Amino acid sequence: MFTGIVTDIGTIAQLDQQGDLRARITTSYDTAGIDLGASIASDGVCLTVIELGADWYDVQISAETVSKTNLAAWVLGKRVNLERALKVGDELGGHIVSGHVDGIAEVVELRDEGDSTRVTLRAPQALARFIATKGSVALNGVSLTVNDVQGRDFGINFIPHTKEMTTWGDVKLGDQVNLEIDTLARYVARLHEAG
Repeated sequence: MFTGIVTDIGTIAQLDQQGDLRARITTSYDTAGIDLGASIASDGVCLTVIELGADWYDVQISAETVSKTNLAAWVLGKRVNLERALKVGDELGGHIVSGHVDGIAEVVELRDEGDSTRVTLRAPQALARFIATKGSVALNGVSLTVNDVQGRDFGINFIPHTKEMTTWGDVKLGDQVNLEIDTLARYVARLHEAG
């Protein structure tokens, strides 16, 4: 489990397709404190560490994960949001995030509002009903509050701190973004359907 509070920005240093996709991600984390088999959310996708170096870790990514996320667009040098898994007693500063991406949203509008940037995203039709004004979503692993919803489109404001401490400062029109809906929204909808 994660909180959606990014604690490092890594860089894709190596990509190798051999059955599954293998990626090497450089990090400022102290890799001596990372166990093989540990989970690290990389752009919001929970990935398992399979090898470690002094300032990097490797993950193996299944074809299923690649098909459901934006990881197919990873290229050498791409910056990615990183978060280590929660430990008992850690502060829960964002919201409960599983690292299981539900789909891909597209950035359809960017607008500066004061020092913040308003980003409008378009959710897949099947996920739009789970997104509510003042609710939570995780976008590329970042816990965010939804400002408004208009059909499939929803708006998020990014303050300067978030743009600086995550990859959201690099956002461009048309970007494909990993979207994880709020777990509570999913269960509330399921209970409502069950009557």
